[in-house]
Amino acid sequence: MSTMPVQDIKRRGMSAVDEALATGPVHLLKSNRAAYVVMSEADYQALISDLTEARLVASELDVEAGRVRRGSARELMKALAAEG
Repeated sequence: MSTMPVQDIKRRGMSAVDEALATGPVHLLKSNRAAYVVMSEADYQALISDLTEARLVASELDVEAGRVRRGSARELMKALAAEG
């Protein structure tokens, strides 16, 4: 991942970001520290898709391992009250 000082955007505008994005996501540096990440819409959508898939897999593993309880909201409230 490449880096770019925020000052470059102030000086050159969005064209500086567009150029940097040609090689992938960019860390924007503020006071010499990574403060922001800028990425293309395609990279963002891929990230969200991967995250969604990972959450689904984790949920399926929870169900398979028996870590999921099913029931109504009323039953859940009773169970929580009994634990407290």
